[in-house]
Amino acid sequence: MFLTSFHTALLILSLTPTPTTAFFPGEEGISPSLLRTPPADAYDGATSSSDVLRDDLLRIIGTNPGGHLNDSVRDAFASKLREYRDAEGSDPSDVFFAIGRSIFGVEFDDGPPSPPPSDMDDENLPIVDFDYMKGFMKEVFLSYGVTPDRAEICSEVLIEADKRGIDSHGLGRLKPIYCDRMDKGILLPDAPINIVTECDATALVDGNLGIGLYIGPHCMQMAIDKAKKYGVGFVACRNSTGWYVSSSRDWNGERPLAAIGLTGTNARPSIAPTFGTEPMMGTNPLTFGIPSSDPFPFVIDCATSVNQRGKIEKYAREGVKTPQGMVIDDMGVERTDTEGILVDMELGKCALTPLGGAGDKMGGYKGYGWAATVELLCTAIQCGPWGEDICGVDRSTGKPKAMPLGHFFLAIDIEKLCPLGLFKENVGGFLQALRDSRKDPTGPGR
Repeated sequence: MFLTSFHTALLILSLTPTPTTAFFPGEEGISPSLLRTPPADAYDGATSSSDVLRDDLLRIIGTNPGGHLNDSVRDAFASKLREYRDAEGSDPSDVFFAIGRSIFGVEFDDGPPSPPPSDMDDENLPIVDFDYMKGFMKEVFLSYGVTPDRAEICSEVLIEADKRGIDSHGLGRLKPIYCDRMDKGILLPDAPINIVTECDATALVDGNLGIGLYIGPHCMQMAIDKAKKYGVGFVACRNSTGWYVSSSRDWNGERPLAAIGLTGTNARPSIAPTFGTEPMMGTNPLTFGIPSSDPFPFVIDCATSVNQRGKIEKYAREGVKTPQGMVIDDMGVERTDTEGILVDMELGKCALTPLGGAGDKMGGYKGYGWAATVELLCTAIQCGPWGEDICGVDRSTGKPKAMPLGHFFLAIDIEKLCPLGLFKENVGGFLQALRDSRKDPTGPGR
């Protein structure tokens, strides 16, 4: 994985020493000792003032979990960052300036320092090991009070997205979706999972606004366990939250699952109906997992929209335009201004187009139909909310509100119908035939 500036900011936070007793900002604000700059004679010959100021910045972050939400901590960080900028020996390319801008909202009247020109190209970008990044994310979840077993699952699901090249749903989701929402109190780090009603082959569970990253795998395992006994298992879930890469389950791995899996989830309103402009349905992905004789299973995990919000956020981080045809605004205009799209999506003034795009020329009604199907399966059984009720924002006050989502999980035990080995050979044979089929001689890579 490439270490982007946003990822680097998060990484610095993870490297901050954790104090024995953390300071949580309250009415008294931040410790006054961190607001003072030591006198010049306090520095020895081996330590520059910029080094000491940098240590102060680290200490402000490390002793104030969630401090970016506290005015006194933000002011203290901004003051110390400006001192650091003006100190002799400070590094204009230091990641603390990125942290200041993106996390603590620090603005410089005369502009931030200009980093020196970089001679790094794509081939020379620093690479961070997947296991290291997974460990970092797990530590973040643990710091919020997520239990160790659930933190392991959460970090595994996110890193699986990055391993599969789905950059919009991996590490880049950690802060804006999980940390920020837990900071706001609209996502709970350690909520129980309750069974509302259950019979042999089905169940309805309540996630109690816990982290969907562990609720999803828990429900899928319930469905698999039921399928192993009764041939088919179906579990519906209400009051959950986003669990993103539902294809993270290893359908072939060291303990192969003799089951076919199907899952779906609704989401905050993003997709407009065909010939409409109002966001009414979530991106509502459907996921299938099918074991195969290949070293890997057949898995498809994708939204019922042309694009999704996480990808547009990725465009914003990269500073590029959104491709035309993916977003339509309330006046019917196809938008490409990425930053403006993200703002207007929060206001309900922009919508994503369904698979097939706007209108019916490319079959947009098909994506619309699939999105509506997923929405129904995630709300009708669960008696759950949809549309504006899960938009995440109280329109009257502008304050964040919880987004209780619905999911469904279906598992089919293959061995109740067909020998597993034969089934996997059937799947693998078909997939190999697809790979061996005639290629476009002018296509990519040829």
